[in-house]
Amino acid sequence: MSFSVTILRPEASEQRTVEETTTGLDLFGNDRAVVAMRVNGEMRDLARELSEGDEVEPVLLSSEDGLYILRHSAAHVAAQALQNLRADAKLGIGPPITDGFYYDFATEPLTPEDLKVLEKDMGRIVKERQRFVRRVVSDAEARVELADEPFKLELIGLKGNHGDAEGASVEVGAGDLTIYDNARRDGSVAWKDLCRGPHLPHTGYLGNGWALTRTSAAYWRGDQANAQLQRLYGTAWASKDDLQAYKTRLEEAAKRDHRKLGAELDLFSFHELVGSGLPLIHPKGGVLKREMEDYVRARHIAEGFDYVGTPHLAKEELFYTSGHLPYYADGMFPPLLEDAERDEQGNVIKGGQAYRLKAMNCPMHNLIFSSRGRSYRDLPLRFFEFGTVYRDEKSGVVQGLTRVRSITQDDSHSYVTKEQAPDEVRHLLRFILGLLRDFGLDDVALELSTRDEDGKKKDKFIGSDEQWAEATQVLAQIADESGLRVVADPGGAAYYGPKISIQARDAIGRVWQMSTIQYDFNQPERFGLQYTAADGTHQQPVMIHSAKFGSLERFMGVLIEHYAGAFPAWLSPVQVIAIPVADAFDAYLGDVAAQLRAAGVRVEVDDSDDRFGKKIRNAAKEKVPFVLIAGGEDVEAGAVSFRFRDGSQRNQVPIPEAIDQITGWISTRRNDNPTAAEDHA
Repeated sequence: MSFSVTILRPEASEQRTVEETTTGLDLFGNDRAVVAMRVNGEMRDLARELSEGDEVEPVLLSSEDGLYILRHSAAHVAAQALQNLRADAKLGIGPPITDGFYYDFATEPLTPEDLKVLEKDMGRIVKERQRFVRRVVSDAEARVELADEPFKLELIGLKGNHGDAEGASVEVGAGDLTIYDNARRDGSVAWKDLCRGPHLPHTGYLGNGWALTRTSAAYWRGDQANAQLQRLYGTAWASKDDLQAYKTRLEEAAKRDHRKLGAELDLFSFHELVGSGLPLIHPKGGVLKREMEDYVRARHIAEGFDYVGTPHLAKEELFYTSGHLPYYADGMFPPLLEDAERDEQGNVIKGGQAYRLKAMNCPMHNLIFSSRGRSYRDLPLRFFEFGTVYRDEKSGVVQGLTRVRSITQDDSHSYVTKEQAPDEVRHLLRFILGLLRDFGLDDVALELSTRDEDGKKKDKFIGSDEQWAEATQVLAQIADESGLRVVADPGGAAYYGPKISIQARDAIGRVWQMSTIQYDFNQPERFGLQYTAADGTHQQPVMIHSAKFGSLERFMGVLIEHYAGAFPAWLSPVQVIAIPVADAFDAYLGDVAAQLRAAGVRVEVDDSDDRFGKKIRNAAKEKVPFVLIAGGEDVEAGAVSFRFRDGSQRNQVPIPEAIDQITGWISTRRNDNPTAAEDHA
């Protein structure tokens, strides 16, 4: 019996008549670029049979979905190799992740030598072109087949509630329970795993674009109360060239690691007496922070915001009113008890007033709004502050400046009418995009985070369906009209409303989540916020949260890595280093430095005992944009010589002209580097 299916391709759709039992492999032939198919919107293996009227879209290896499938399949091959090496190893979970995959095992720690053995065996499995064969099984059948895999048995019990297990959605969830066999060419089963799929047609599709990368300790289902496991990490790409490009990016990223550069450039540090995730900003890092603060404070004022300030802690009751307790309790530090009565051992015998370190500024901004009557004529009313908030990030999550526990936010809240909300979101988006461009981040996309509409997860969010629909529609429309790429993030909304996050791509192609705009219809209701409308009635405003930098600490970390520590001249902690050729010229360059300081330039004179050559090397290590040199001929000419970051030089520039060139370049706030080949005035 024959029937018709529709093949969906970007260029055009195609009707094709096929025979009964036709699979995706039959449809797309031996095209290795196609690794799976989307049938009526559902991702499936190419080996699945088609039905009449199906709409079939090929999933290309080069696509995001294709790479996901490639990496998931590579995780299975790694697990098979691991159990070949250690037959008693118990399987945990093996999901794809950004740029790669991992698989967890209950086994003894893995060594570098083990990784070499595993890679060799993985290569053998790839060459065998073992087919990934999907089988639907009942819970009882799966329990029998996986009787020796305790973690898999636990996952079977979680079927239909996979959100409770870290990474478990790749194995169990809604729909059929399935096992994938790795089948040899003779049909015998080499290995099997509980898995939802889909997978590559066979292991040969992995080619030579994969590698194992490292191991670490992990905990079952991400909970330290559970069994400790060994996690095996790897990466997989569409080709060997893509793999090599990835390795090159990693090498470049290591050079740019802001934690390494932060120490080398004396920008910040962490100390065990202070605590994990609590940075100490050094004077040179303080220059970066001040430049950021001065910029964004002036921009907020120019954009119609009023500067406010709020305390670092407040009564716990405030955060129950806002809804952050209990919805955000895991992200907040435990309560502090004021005036509690304690026994001799320090145990609380009579509770006092509970206070919390604030994890957000918005509740107190709401109190400022409600401190007096507001009219529609006051709206939009915009509050802004540099508010330091405190988040109880777990020790395994904090990372340099990009994930800290004390967070300085350039936090703003706009109170608007419903009618004003769309224009206010547009206003904030323009503000943010301009800020990112000014700091040299102009390759951006938008992420639209919405409520997860799965009924089981709606209790994570507050508010009515109508409120969510209206707020989401506003953000979706503005994101779409921006002309920027929009990435969907279902379930990623704040508990009180949807949000737009701005993603910026750095100099080596990595994507960072930066600024946010959040639409909040809940807190105004919880705080009873009102304004008097033109008709005399009392109406509830809409509240729009926005952090332009997001976090000053995180933004600083991103800037360090984006520029590899070689900051634009306007942002550089030290803009000029003056280096005398000999001690006799110290005073001469000291006078030049004084003139530059008077012009607002951050300048240092290296009058140390180091030799001239070492001073030049030190200046290069400090990545200073302008190095001024003076020797006998310069002094006779009333001039200085320039040395730039790229090694180029400009000799005997008259002092007034040199000062004009430096101040002129800095005043333009350009983000590229000055060179000898360019006019700096």
